[in-house]
Amino acid sequence: MSISKIDLILDDLKGNHVLLAHSGGVDSCVLAEIFINKKINFSVAHCNFKLRDKESDEDLKFVKNWCIENNTPFYFKVFDVKGYIIVNKKSIQEAARDLRYDWFNSLMVDLEIDILATAHHLNDQLETFLINSIRGTGISGLLGIKETNKIIRPLNTISKKDILNYARKHKIEWREDSSNAKNDYFRNKIRHQVVSPLEQIKPQALENFKTTLKNLSQAERFIFNQLDGLKNKIFRDDGETIYADIEHLIKQKPINFCLHHLFSPFGFEAKEVEKLLNANSGKVLLSNSFRLIRDRKQLLISHINKENNSPIIIDLEGKNNKLPFGLEFKAGKQTQKKKIWKSYEAFLDKDLLKNPLYIRKYSKGDYFYPSGMKGKKLLSKFFKDEKYSLLEKEKQWLLFSRNKIVWVVGRRCDERFIANEQTKNKLLLRLTK
Repeated sequence: MSISKIDLILDDLKGNHVLLAHSGGVDSCVLAEIFINKKINFSVAHCNFKLRDKESDEDLKFVKNWCIENNTPFYFKVFDVKGYIIVNKKSIQEAARDLRYDWFNSLMVDLEIDILATAHHLNDQLETFLINSIRGTGISGLLGIKETNKIIRPLNTISKKDILNYARKHKIEWREDSSNAKNDYFRNKIRHQVVSPLEQIKPQALENFKTTLKNLSQAERFIFNQLDGLKNKIFRDDGETIYADIEHLIKQKPINFCLHHLFSPFGFEAKEVEKLLNANSGKVLLSNSFRLIRDRKQLLISHINKENNSPIIIDLEGKNNKLPFGLEFKAGKQTQKKKIWKSYEAFLDKDLLKNPLYIRKYSKGDYFYPSGMKGKKLLSKFFKDEKYSLLEKEKQWLLFSRNKIVWVVGRRCDERFIANEQTKNKLLLRLTK
C-alpha cells in the first residue's frame, strides 16, 4: 500500500485532535502506525463488546499496551451487547454499531475532540455496496460507508490485501478476530462467499469498483444539486413552518423519487406523501419529530408541538416574564375618543376584567362576541372565516377574563369588554413583539 494515497487526507488533519476507533485488528493497527508516523494528534478509543470472552479482553489489553508504548491517550468501554439486544430487538451487529457510535460521540464531546477516524477499507465498501443493493436502496446506499465532516475513513480506497502487505512489510503486530473467519453473520458470508471468489475471478474487481464509487458519487452530487434547486423553488421556510406548493410538487417526474428526497429527511415515506397530495384539506401525517399537513393548496411541515395548554396568568400590576409574546399595559385617557384600533391593540374597560386574567390556546367549544358583530361566534367558525391554517389555529393565543374570551390576541376583541367614551377606567393592551 502506498501511503501517498492518503497523504492529502492526513495532511488536512494537522491541527486537529482525532479520535481513532481501534479494535486491535490489522486495519486499525496500520492506521494507528500511520498516524504516529505522520505525527497526527490523536487519542484511541477501544470497544470491548464481551462477545468472545477471553479473546475480547486480550484485544483490550493489546490496544492498551500499544498506547502505553506509543504515549497515546487511551479510552475504553465494556458494553453489555446482549442486554442491549434483548431490550432494543436488534441484531448483534446493529447493537454493536449503535453502542460504539453513541459512545464515540459522547467521548468526543467530553474530550473536545474534532474528528473520528475509523479504519474501514475498500473491501468494507464493496461488502456494504452489495448488502445495501440486496436489501434495496437508492444511490446513497450504493455509495457504501460514507464520510461526514466529523467522521473520516482514510483507508476507504485501500484494499484489504494492500493493508496486510503494508503490515507485514513494516512488521506491525495485530490481533486476529476469530469471528471474522466464521460465516455466522451475513456480512461475513458476503465477504467469504461473494467478494473473495469475485477477486479470484476478476483480480481488478476492487480497482474497478473504486471507479464505480467515483461515478456514483458524482451522479449523487449532481442529483442533489438539482434537488436543492427544486427545494428552493417549492419550499418556503418562515423559521417555524415549511410551506410546500402542491401544484408544483404534482408536476415533478418521477414524483416518487422527488418526494422521497424532499420529505424523507423529515421522516415521511414518499408513497404516504403522494396520498396526501390528493387528500382533503386538514389531513395530517406524523413522523417521530415532524407533522405534515395538507392545507388547501400547500403542505405544511412543522415540528410536533408537545407543549400543554395550561393557562398562563397575567398580572396587570406586575411583570409578566413568562408570556410567549411582549405585551404593553397602558391606562387609557379618560377623554379618549373612539378610534379605529389596530389588530395588535385592545382598548378595554378595566373594570369589566375579573381575575384570574390569563392566556391559553384554543380548545374545542370556545366562543366569543366578535367586535363589530352582533351575537356570539364559535372560535372554530371564526378561524374558518378568517381562513386560518391548522398551524395558525394552534399558534393563536386567547386572552381570558375568568372563563370569558376578552381578546383573540392580535386579531379581534370581544365586544363585551371594549371600552367606550363613557368608560371610566380604560386599559390599552398592545403587542410589542
